[in-house]
Amino acid sequence: MLNRRNFFKNSAALAASGLLLSENLFARNYFLQPIGIQFFSLPNLLDQDFAGAIAMLAGLGYKEAELYGPYPFSTQSARDRWAAVTPSLGFKGSGFFGHSVGEVKEIFSKNNMSVPSMHTDLDTLENAMDKLAEAANALGATYVILPAIPEDKRKTLDDYKKMADTFNRIGANAKKDGIRFGYHNHGYGLKEVDGKIPLNIILDNTDPSLVYLEMDLYWTTAGGADPIAYLTKYPNRYKLMHVKDMVKKVRFSGDGGDSKQWIELFPYMTTAGSGVLDLKTILPKAKQSGVDHFIVEQDMVKDPQIALKKSFDYLNTI
Repeated sequence: MLNRRNFFKNSAALAASGLLLSENLFARNYFLQPIGIQFFSLPNLLDQDFAGAIAMLAGLGYKEAELYGPYPFSTQSARDRWAAVTPSLGFKGSGFFGHSVGEVKEIFSKNNMSVPSMHTDLDTLENAMDKLAEAANALGATYVILPAIPEDKRKTLDDYKKMADTFNRIGANAKKDGIRFGYHNHGYGLKEVDGKIPLNIILDNTDPSLVYLEMDLYWTTAGGADPIAYLTKYPNRYKLMHVKDMVKKVRFSGDGGDSKQWIELFPYMTTAGSGVLDLKTILPKAKQSGVDHFIVEQDMVKDPQIALKKSFDYLNTI
């Protein structure tokens, strides 16, 4: 009788420990899920076969996608600027890649993928928010994000103060339309100017209920800043993160303020977990700090099917 009682007691203990073990494994494997992808990682494939590229991404395990503009409804100036740079990029596609909002939504739905965010431009955010919000709401997107402040609007500290005011206005308009406005950092604004960090002016002078942040790990590091320091100093401000890795620690040739400097550093990007960034420390900290969306981006990477799978598989182990 005693042995039988011990048997059941031990069996219960083993079952409980097994349950805890399986829960821990589940938590570890799905810690960053759902993992997203930024479309600028594979623009050529999207340009050539949009539906096929989405199916491929879904097959790799990606559940979210972040789009980039311009879109059919973007302002003319935004579309003109894009047309001016596409010859050097080698592709023309952006936005919905020739599809309607309805067609895009159907393709994502068919592949069990969602769209949490859409990159756009300042002119469209200021002058076509109604159309932008209509598309975002149709796709189920929560965030409309400015990927970079135009160069002529960030030359002085006073410019950054004015931009903070602009961000608050854009955020208020976005909120009225049922979406959220976010800002994605590049490498500029991370070095001290007259005793102040320009990016901090944005963070300190914007309303947290109106302006959200997307941290780009690569550009933050290339600009000489510490991602963990920003996540610690500004908890719950960063809601999205571009997950990238570096072959070796590199810095911008200048202030990180123009596309030439960005493109110079493209060759140093590598798949997540293959470089020198301490992702196993940064990403859990980001989750703790309030980041909800972890989005892989490896700008215009060669062999995206191979590279993006490596990044996904690595992130699924954290």
